Amino acid sequence: MPEPIAFLGQLDADEEAEFLAALAASLPGETIRPFRTLGEAERADICLAIVANPDPAEVALLPNLAWIQSLWAGVERLVRDLGGNGVPIVRLIDPELARTMAEAVLAWTFYLQRDMPAYRRQQEAATWRQLAYRPPAAVTVGLLGLGALGSAAADRLVQAGFRVAAWSRSRKAVPPGVTGYFGPAGLGDLLAASDIAVCLLPLTGETRGLLDAGRIAGMKPGAGLINFGRGPIVDIDALLAALDAGRLSHAVLDVFEVEPLPADSALWRHPGVTVLPHISGPTTPASAASVVAGNVRAYRASGRIPAAVDVARGY
Repeated sequence: MPEPIAFLGQLDADEEAEFLAALAASLPGETIRPFRTLGEAERADICLAIVANPDPAEVALLPNLAWIQSLWAGVERLVRDLGGNGVPIVRLIDPELARTMAEAVLAWTFYLQRDMPAYRRQQEAATWRQLAYRPPAAVTVGLLGLGALGSAAADRLVQAGFRVAAWSRSRKAVPPGVTGYFGPAGLGDLLAASDIAVCLLPLTGETRGLLDAGRIAGMKPGAGLINFGRGPIVDIDALLAALDAGRLSHAVLDVFEVEPLPADSALWRHPGVTVLPHISGPTTPASAASVVAGNVRAYRASGRIPAAVDVARGY
């Protein structure tokens, strides 16, 4: 029997139990132990930790870690808290997460394409009025981010009949039916061409504040914005100013700099904003456990650590 795998996370009891059960089912030959159940001598034997928002102080008490497996796709918090300790961090690359995120992108793109915010305002005013219909073929959706999530979302949008464009920092292959934009100049061009801009970027030093006042001012007049990436990527004051001025039509926000979103935030009550509680790309325990199990089995068989996060780039 190999040495135990440590499980570290700041989850509630039900969430922890669900993840531990899923991991146990996917890794029947392994022993997965919550950190709090490990004695000091046992901690010294641990070479692998599976984590979900772990306490860095607890990670520091595992002196012989070979690598850390995250249960989340986003790793900016792990990079911030643990990136300096030299232990490789492996993020979750889960096809089910890409599917659910692509589903959310399509759903909320339809929400804006079919003018649902306007109909909500009409309902509140008891106004019966049909608005002009925009077919998907008349709507350009611009995706910021062309990794696994962006590529999956692009495919769903193309199948639904939208005109689709996508931007990434460096040049890369784009899915069929998608127009590619690259580099700083390409970002401005994509924003100017997009009726709906969808942010799927990770949070890094380069993406923090990327959608600032200048770039928001360069968006197509009347455009909508969907942010499913990370909250600090968007300058919220600049976004609200653009909505108040009528330069943008609506924003769907699922991620925020502080979560849960404070009750006194102006975003809750702004008529041009739809607030979601970080639900666009949920991690499914069974699916995540299956991916993690594949990584663990490969490591046990070969001793090779899965591809790790580039700490300098932040993802």
